[in-house]
Amino acid sequence: MTRHDYDRFDLLVGMDSWNIRNMKAICGGDPDEKIHLLLDFTNRRGEVSDPWYTGDFEATWRDVSEGCMCLLKSITDSPSVRYNQ
Repeated sequence: MTRHDYDRFDLLVGMDSWNIRNMKAICGGDPDEKIHLLLDFTNRRGEVSDPWYTGDFEATWRDVSEGCMCLLKSITDSPSVRYNQ
């Protein structure tokens, strides 16, 4: 990720608070509130389970899968989303 990405993209997604902290440092903050945790799009906010520490790849798969499905729903349900053809 680069500082330029903040200007190029409408949404930047991290898996845990360490990702978010680093993303904000790279971007010089988050004045437009573009940086989010993946699980913020679900009903159970928090961090994606990290298999490096837990060894539980199934939990990570569930977190990422649910987060991505809810993120997609959030994007496709948004009336302000424009799709480039």
